[in-house]
Amino acid sequence: MSATLTGEALLAALESGAARAARRAGDGGWVCDPAVKAGILELFATGAVVPQGEVSYLEFRDKHTLPARKRLGDVRVVPGGTSVRRGSHLGRGVVLMPPCYVNVGAFVGADSMIDSHALVGSCAQVGERVHVGAGALLGGVLEPVGARPVVVEDDAFIGGSVGLFEGVVIGARAVIAPGTILTSGTRVFDLVEERELDGQDIPPGAVVVPGTRPATGWGATQGLSLACALIVKYRDARTDAATTLEAALR
Repeated sequence: MSATLTGEALLAALESGAARAARRAGDGGWVCDPAVKAGILELFATGAVVPQGEVSYLEFRDKHTLPARKRLGDVRVVPGGTSVRRGSHLGRGVVLMPPCYVNVGAFVGADSMIDSHALVGSCAQVGERVHVGAGALLGGVLEPVGARPVVVEDDAFIGGSVGLFEGVVIGARAVIAPGTILTSGTRVFDLVEERELDGQDIPPGAVVVPGTRPATGWGATQGLSLACALIVKYRDARTDAATTLEAALR
């Protein structure tokens, strides 16, 4: 269906969830829909920059084809500077804490929370009951159109100031500790299973914290280290208890 959608029809389909920039494939992995991303890029290309209203003393100007959304349905938007662009999906019961930003093509599943100063980038996919912590960045991936966007699966917990980029997929119920940065090239060391992974796919239920590993060659002689990430455990009842703050905020 997305291959035939353009303009307003594409924006409406993205907002309803009928069209998505990425979906789960039959093998459980995630694949992008290039037609959706191409349609979004066309909206940028054909849009003229026009005034879009004022908040306090500041006049906003942006592409006329991609204005901010004004009606969000059954979503709690706490006052304080949040903005949601047209063509983004917000599921029932989503909570947006101020200020945060949800960009075009993004999908945020039901009962998820986007905390203050967090960014859900263009085409990023966030599952249900996910907590995206304050200052977290879910990088947008619009180009190339075949590139997989950042994906956070159901019930994951993304800590404050986490950065997820380059099509990283966070498995269901995983916990990413504050300050962790993950890209496709980040080395991840699983201390439980005693294995080395790349940052592209974080296993379901993994608890990931920032770490370092020794540099090699001349760097080693200087006592230098490189950033990495560590899986220190897999989620259990104690971890669940430590991630229940969101219920009180609701």
